[in-house]
Amino acid sequence: MNSIADFLNCERIAISGVSARNPEQSAANAIYNRLRTAGYRVYPINPNTEKIGEQVCYPDVFALPERPDGIVIVNRPDVAERIVQQCVQAEIERVWLHRSFGTGSVSSRAVDIAKQGGLRVIAGGCPMMFIQPVDTGHRCMRWILEKMKRIPVN
Repeated sequence: MNSIADFLNCERIAISGVSARNPEQSAANAIYNRLRTAGYRVYPINPNTEKIGEQVCYPDVFALPERPDGIVIVNRPDVAERIVQQCVQAEIERVWLHRSFGTGSVSSRAVDIAKQGGLRVIAGGCPMMFIQPVDTGHRCMRWILEKMKRIPVN
C-alpha cells in the first residue's frame, strides 16, 4: 500500500495548526473540516485555542484523548519539528507534513526526526488532493505540483 493510501486508511487523525482566529483562511481548518466530512475521527491541535467550533482543541499531541493513527502537521517548519518529535515520543506511526507551493511544514530536519523515530512520513502535498471527491481547486493543485515534481512520493 502506498504511503498516501496508508495514511488515508486511518480512522483517527489529528490536525496540528488549526485556528480559531482565522478559520476561513486556515489550510489546517479546511483539512480538519474535510476529514470530518469524510467520516474520520479528527482531533484539532493548537496550544492557543480551547475550541474549534464545538469541539475541544488540544494543546499538544500528549493531551489527545486517544492516540491517533496519524497526524497532519500544518505549522511553520520549526513548530513542525517539535510536533514530529512529540509524535515519535507518543508512538504515532504516521505524519503528513503539509505543503502546497511554498515551504509549508516541510523541513529536512522534521523528515529526519520522523524517519529516525520510525515514523512513516509524507513530506508535502495536502490530504485534500486525495480525499474523494477532490474539489476542483485541489485537483488543479495536484496537477500543478505533479508537473513541478513536488507531489509526495508513494
